Amino acid sequence: MYRLVALMPMRHNSERVPGKNYRVFGDGRPLYQHVLDALVQCPKIDLVVIDTDSEIIKEQCANTYKNVMILDRPEHLRPGTTPMNEVLLHDMSLAPSEFYLQTHSTNPLIKSETINGAIDTFFDNYPAYDSLFSVTPYRTRLWDPLTRPVNHNPNILLRTQDLIPLYEENSCLYIFNGETLKQSRNRLGARPFMYEMSPFEAIDIDEEINFAVAEAVFHKTRGATL
Repeated sequence: MYRLVALMPMRHNSERVPGKNYRVFGDGRPLYQHVLDALVQCPKIDLVVIDTDSEIIKEQCANTYKNVMILDRPEHLRPGTTPMNEVLLHDMSLAPSEFYLQTHSTNPLIKSETINGAIDTFFDNYPAYDSLFSVTPYRTRLWDPLTRPVNHNPNILLRTQDLIPLYEENSCLYIFNGETLKQSRNRLGARPFMYEMSPFEAIDIDEEINFAVAEAVFHKTRGATL
């Protein structure tokens, strides 16, 4: 049994950004390879597992990433409505490990240093914190649908940088004990640790505009040419 296995599930089809997982991004690599390359550079990850129904991705990975485990997603787990936890449980049954790190191919700006930092943070704080998920902090004035302030007092006009932050679960990283998911059908345990990430690294590609923004950030920050 491994100690830490990284899981990166990918579907072949994408409704809002067709073919996004294997679409060329930034420096000529397919989108998913940016995250995959970051994962394989993390020494504390014992095995990287890709779960996919895409023949394109399976063929590319088989040729380029000899040490990555490639799982063919079963037919009953392929619909877009399938809960991600069910996919992860299937993958865990084929790659037994004490702990798992799950990420997505649609966060191409994440760095191996950030992943390593999350892994170190998790193990440094385990078992006081039994799981970890990445978050993006926001310091801005927020209101609910009934025009009630969520995180500020309208009568005390603090600078936004002085507001107590709220946190978005950005879905970039999850680290958890395999038993946690098996028992509760949830990646987060009873005492999760919120791991802050740069909003630039946390950009998620869900719409075409996200793809364009992420590429602009990539070219600006990674020194690639347009």
